[in-house]
Amino acid sequence: MRTQGGILLANVVAGLALGFTVTNIGFGDYAELHRMFTFQDLRMFLAFAGAVAIIVVVFAVLRVRRTPTRIHAGVVPGAALFGVGWAISGGCPAIPIIQVGSGYLPALASIAGVVVGIRLCRWTTTRHLHIDTGSCGA
Repeated sequence: MRTQGGILLANVVAGLALGFTVTNIGFGDYAELHRMFTFQDLRMFLAFAGAVAIIVVVFAVLRVRRTPTRIHAGVVPGAALFGVGWAISGGCPAIPIIQVGSGYLPALASIAGVVVGIRLCRWTTTRHLHIDTGSCGA
């Protein structure tokens, strides 16, 4: 039987291992990410593509199936905003946490931007857009 403490410990260890790996690959370094986004260095892009390929194989082996449904109305604009934010700040929402853990304190501004962006998205979606958030939790 799993205990809450055991699950928490496993999550902390997995998170630290992931953070260590991501940092050593270079995903926490803005200059590395910039070189990837401008196609000056394909090493990071290929690492990311390799990780996606591994996940596809794991899902196939585990027979994880996605139930076909309509795409939520917020997916395309959300993906575009996510990509723009990633390119500007130098990381997806998890990367600034890794950057702060590595001692790069300006990443706190990115974390604040993520929090403000989530709040603005929820406010805009419920008040002005009236989009059914479904499982998005907004």
